[in-house]
Formats: sequence, C-alpha cells, structure tokens
Amino acid sequence: MIVTVTLNAALDLTYKVPVLTPHTSHRVTEVTERAGGKGLNVARVLATLGHDVTVTGFVGGDTGHALRDHLSRVPGVTDGLYPVAGATRRTLAVVDARTGDTTQLNEAGPTVTPAEWTGFLAAYEELLRRDAVRAVALCGSLPPGVPVGAYAVLVRAARAAAVPVLLDTSGEPLRRGVAARPDIVKPNADELAELTGAHEPSQATRDARRRGAHAVVASLGAEGLLALTPEGTWRARPPGLIRGNPTGAGDSAVAALLSGLVRQLPWPDRLSNAVALSAATVAAPVAGEFDAAVYEDVLPKVTVTGAEPPAQ
Repeated sequence: MIVTVTLNAALDLTYKVPVLTPHTSHRVTEVTERAGGKGLNVARVLATLGHDVTVTGFVGGDTGHALRDHLSRVPGVTDGLYPVAGATRRTLAVVDARTGDTTQLNEAGPTVTPAEWTGFLAAYEELLRRDAVRAVALCGSLPPGVPVGAYAVLVRAARAAAVPVLLDTSGEPLRRGVAARPDIVKPNADELAELTGAHEPSQATRDARRRGAHAVVASLGAEGLLALTPEGTWRARPPGLIRGNPTGAGDSAVAALLSGLVRQLPWPDRLSNAVALSAATVAAPVAGEFDAAVYEDVLPKVTVTGAEPPAQ
C-alpha cells in the first residue's frame, strides 16, 4: 500500500470555454467536478497503475462531503481523511479550448486548529505503523493553522517508521521539509530556484541535495526531468511538445516515481515512466487522469541520458 498525504485537499472544478478573454462573459461548454489536491491526484494515478492507495489529510464542511463522495467512486483508493470543523477549499481551472492554456484559481483552505493538527498527526503515525505501507507521499500546500514545519514533522515520522517518503511542496514548507532528509523531493524549476537561489538546474539540484534530500527530481516543464540521486544523475526528455491541460502533470510524475520506488525499478525506468505519464496527463482533460494511448506511445520515445557514479 502507498499512502498519499494532502493536507490541503480540494474539490476541483474544471471549466472549459471556447476562448478565454479577460473582462468578458463566457459560456462554459464543459464542467468537471472531482476530488482533488496534489496527493489525491497522485493517488488516482497510482490506483490506475494498479496500486492500493490510502489517502489522508484534512477534510471538512459541505465541500468535504462532496469530495469524499467523489473519492468513494475511485477504485483502489481508500479514504483515510481526517475530519476538521472548517470547510474544504475549492479550486477552479478555466481551460481555453482554442489554446489549451489553463487559468487556475485556488482558495486558501480551512483553518486547522492545534487540536486538529495533533489529532491528525497521531492518526498519521498510526497509519505508518501498518505493515503494508511501502511508501508515503507528502504533497501540496499547507492550509491555514498548520505549522510551517509540518512536512518536516511528517518526514521524520515516516523515517522513524522506516517508510520511504517523497516530498512535493514549495516555499518555506519545502525548505524545512528538505532539512528532515526525505528520500525524494520533486520540485519544479521555480520551486527549486526559490529553495536554493540557483537558477541553473544542475547547480540547483546539487544545492537541494546538499540541504538534506536523498534524491532530487526536478520537473523542467516541457524539457522533462533532471534527477540527482546516490545511484547517478540522469536527464529524461519527452519526444516532443504535448498540447493540452498541464494541470496535474507533476502529480503524475510523482505517481510514477512512487510506483518505480515500490517496484524497485532502476532510476532510468522510473524517469521514463514519469515523463511519459506527465505527457499523457497533459493530453487528458482533467488532473488525476492520463491518456493511456498517449502514455503507451510516448514511453518508448523518452530519452534518458546520464550515468551512474564511478565505483569507489
């Protein structure tokens, strides 16, 4: 079983419009509503890949009820969300059908009380003690009220339970979380630059690893992935640009990295799968899904270059 943690889960709404034009009214041609937030998107992709997944994090209010209802219809995903008094947030993605560009509007999330945080932490530690847990992913932003060092606490708890942990967040939560020595961090280029102050990807990944991460996998958008690990350094590139909705592409990369981790795949295979799944997610209409045909087409065309470190 894989556990994904989404402290700031959301009910995702996706609107498709023919053309998005500022300062005008729009007729929405398609509406999609589903359980969302980065860790829930990761869980949905993992379940499609055949993994058993338990999701946890905070949930509350009428929006939370709607989220759990959607989640109950996802095969392979178990609801382990922790209830709070505040209302789960909503996110709105507006997709321009002409260009494929997406405009994202994100609410802040519920205010979590100290007692609710303490209760969640106890439930999380109990979940980690289950023998079946093979990996955990910590994903996304923090809702109001949650300590900024929350991910560092959750990373240390996973390490104490001998469960491999992947961290995918940004800003100060990322900086503190990296110092707790997660097994993998997966920032995008902007998050990596903010963390390290370096804008050249190779230098930035080296700096991020020196800060405590066991392995760093940087998302470089349409340029693919750069991975710096104890086993070697690799660059994985897609065969070309895939047009569509990029929302959730990074979450699919996280799912592929987790799947490769528990399956003990070599790093080049993990990265090939991550790039192909990301591309297939761009081709899908909403986050948390991927186009299987695109995935099968792209996977053998991904190029991975790099090398293992020299023997000591």
